[in-house]
Amino acid sequence: MVVRLRLQRFGRTHSPFYRMVAADARAPRDGKFLEIVGTYNPIANRAGIKEIRLKTDRLRYWISVGAQPSDRVAWILGKFGILPPPPQRFSLQKMIPKKDREKKE
Repeated sequence: MVVRLRLQRFGRTHSPFYRMVAADARAPRDGKFLEIVGTYNPIANRAGIKEIRLKTDRLRYWISVGAQPSDRVAWILGKFGILPPPPQRFSLQKMIPKKDREKKE
């Protein structure tokens, strides 16, 4: 059984709230899970703070037994130093217009 650390969506339309769960990879996104390991509220409050609560000891346990984080969960865990930050998927060279790029020869 492959265990994934992923986000489970709750909340209303245009007001998402997520639980971070350890779940079987074959289970549906909002379906059966093994354990809740944190929460994530991407909507900033009046002070401009996005709330993230993590059970770091349980997250480290699941990672130690081979649980695989989803892309977004890996990004969150990288921000908090639980995992190394994932590599960037974009190239700074491609952000410069072609006519302004330096040619490599």
